[in-house]
Amino acid sequence: MKALNYSILFLMSILLISCDQEGKDGFGGSKPKARGSVGEILLAIDSTKWAGPVGEELREIFEADLPGMLRSESMFKVVRVDPRAMNSMLKRYTNLIYVTTFDDKRGGSQVINSQFTKESKEKAQADPGLYSLRMQDEYATGQEVLYLFGNTEDELITNLRKNKDRLQNLFEVRERGRLEKPLFSRKNSAAEYEARTNLGIKISAPASYQVVKATNNFLWMRSPTPTERRPDISIFYFETDYTSEEQTFPVNILSLRDSITKQYIFGDPEDPTSYVVSEKQIPPAFRNMVINDNFTVEIRGTWKTNNNSMGGTYLGYVMVDQAKGKLYYMEGFVYFPNEIHRDALREIQTVLLNTDISWKEDQGA
Repeated sequence: MKALNYSILFLMSILLISCDQEGKDGFGGSKPKARGSVGEILLAIDSTKWAGPVGEELREIFEADLPGMLRSESMFKVVRVDPRAMNSMLKRYTNLIYVTTFDDKRGGSQVINSQFTKESKEKAQADPGLYSLRMQDEYATGQEVLYLFGNTEDELITNLRKNKDRLQNLFEVRERGRLEKPLFSRKNSAAEYEARTNLGIKISAPASYQVVKATNNFLWMRSPTPTERRPDISIFYFETDYTSEEQTFPVNILSLRDSITKQYIFGDPEDPTSYVVSEKQIPPAFRNMVINDNFTVEIRGTWKTNNNSMGGTYLGYVMVDQAKGKLYYMEGFVYFPNEIHRDALREIQTVLLNTDISWKEDQGA
């Protein structure tokens, strides 16, 4: 399932001094593959600018806390580097952002400014609303290079604040796309069959997940081999009749979630009386959206077992298919004590957003 496509950034037709865009480097050879972990961004900016108001605004965007978490975790892992230290290896980063203002005479900003032509600077000066340029595969294949600029710091800050959500969404969508290929290179056809047969939906189930429980309106699958470096991830789907808009209200979503997990999701396998409940002390975060023309509510929060033996974070979606008269609740939850959950939640989101609740049997597999 794909989220709505938004116009992420203002694009401008300016010329930059850069390497050949036809899959060749500056010497006529093939470009190397981009490098960098999923969710990681290399940010090239002068150290003084990073320490000032521009840097603060950038941290608000790219290091914003994920909502509903047990502890503070940033949306992305940002690696800051001085532009003067950008060597050929660093330029191959998968996600690379250059930040500058044209009035900045410091050495780091001047290195970036030198990549802009005189005509491009004049165009930016004439239109303060121009603040960004995207370049794909500039130094390496599979790369996203983003230039963020302004005539002055105040001008750049204004544009960054105005476009915070768009900038975050740009890299969120891109990183999910990077995950899809390895995650779905092999699939669990049995889990996908259960979803189509029992819930009437089409899912993408990675082969690394196994079916734990399946009924006529419920499917639970789990990544069965958690390690010190690999979290314990469960994903489940639930289908019920859609009878009222009130079913999508936050308090009712939480009640639905707890009723599902109490009935189907055990906590400690050695304790048959344990089950998963929502943690109320940390308020969950809700967000309304539309996905594939279906009204959707996203929920992010924390969970625990009723006997307090386990706990973690979760990401869920309530999706309504009015044509079918059905409401679907789907969720992934993570058990990974004392470790970062950000990457696991991104994996969960990638799986869940590849769900088609409007799938019909005559469409085929």
